[in-house]
Amino acid sequence: MTTAAASATQPGAVWGSLVGQRHVVKTLARAVAGQGMTHAWLFTGPPGSGRSNAALAFAAALQCPDAGCGTCRTCQTALAGTHPDVSVTRSETSVLYIDDMRDLVHRSALAPAERRWQIMVIEDADRLGERTGNTLLKAIEEPTPKTVWLLCAPTLEDVLPTIRSRARNISLTTPTAAEVARFLMEKDGVPEPVAAFAARASQGHIGRARALARDEATRNRRREVVALPGRLTSLGACMNAAANLVEIAKDETESITDSTNTREMAELDATYGDDRKAKQSRSYKAALRELTHSQKQRQKRREMDVIDRSLMDIMSVYRDAIAMQSGAPGALVNEEVRREIEDIARRSTPEENLRRIDAIFLARENMSEFNATPLMTLESMMVTLRIR
Repeated sequence: MTTAAASATQPGAVWGSLVGQRHVVKTLARAVAGQGMTHAWLFTGPPGSGRSNAALAFAAALQCPDAGCGTCRTCQTALAGTHPDVSVTRSETSVLYIDDMRDLVHRSALAPAERRWQIMVIEDADRLGERTGNTLLKAIEEPTPKTVWLLCAPTLEDVLPTIRSRARNISLTTPTAAEVARFLMEKDGVPEPVAAFAARASQGHIGRARALARDEATRNRRREVVALPGRLTSLGACMNAAANLVEIAKDETESITDSTNTREMAELDATYGDDRKAKQSRSYKAALRELTHSQKQRQKRREMDVIDRSLMDIMSVYRDAIAMQSGAPGALVNEEVRREIEDIARRSTPEENLRRIDAIFLARENMSEFNATPLMTLESMMVTLRIR
């Protein structure tokens, strides 16, 4: 067995966070050993499947002298995104900006500091617009011998054709509830009942499962969301439900962003010192304007992410209702609200619940693709979900 292949089976290896992705680990370990290695890779898979984790694990294994031991300084810094030869680009807004891509292309041409690989990870390649993608295209087409590009996106279709045609695709799948529960118990020491709940409720999303397993407030917010469908019995209830979703998104986002925003403002003020004249300068005002814009964009995206996650939780309630109506075997995703799901199943047909799921997909599309106002979009959706 090669060193790379052996490392994939070790408990502390970098591949340990890739839940339910044996075929992916096998392919990447072979590439680290020199079998099928190429300069550009595209990691695709549904949300929570571990696209970014797979890319970072691959980067660590490529840089590690032992092909991904998971314990050395090289592995630890690569996984943390602090390795000098692993550049990680994450988008905290709805798009990736062209200036950031130009800087990335420039860095990709530099010789690696530690003489192995210069690895460029882009976690949100689906947010590359045509101009931004074209900025990357030549660098991906004609990379330096030691440069490797690792791009991540939900599906192949989400990436510009010119980019995806030049990268080798690694397709990840959604892990099963049993695999997620086992991961939470073994890696995080989560008690079995909580792990089982988090695995079901997350629907295979590893990051979401960990949040549900670790934080009672996150579990309580989800319980509040999945209880909404059973309460949609009047127009007023629909309006209230829409407002509640928006409020939940704002509260959760503010709890994450407030400390970051305060720190960034303090750093900006520290850069210009206590000089009143300096803070009245054009450069300070421009920097303040740019920072404020960035913070608003970041907050908007995070609010939309929370709303989208809530919509997926609501959708799971209707899927449970359909499963119950059709007599499908197995546990419900939302066993904790079984009584409410039984009531929805009794008062509707599978066809009606399919139409409700379609309405949720339409609301998601209107907000993500057409920038529709969240509150008005959710109000319209809730009326469609109403139990008559």
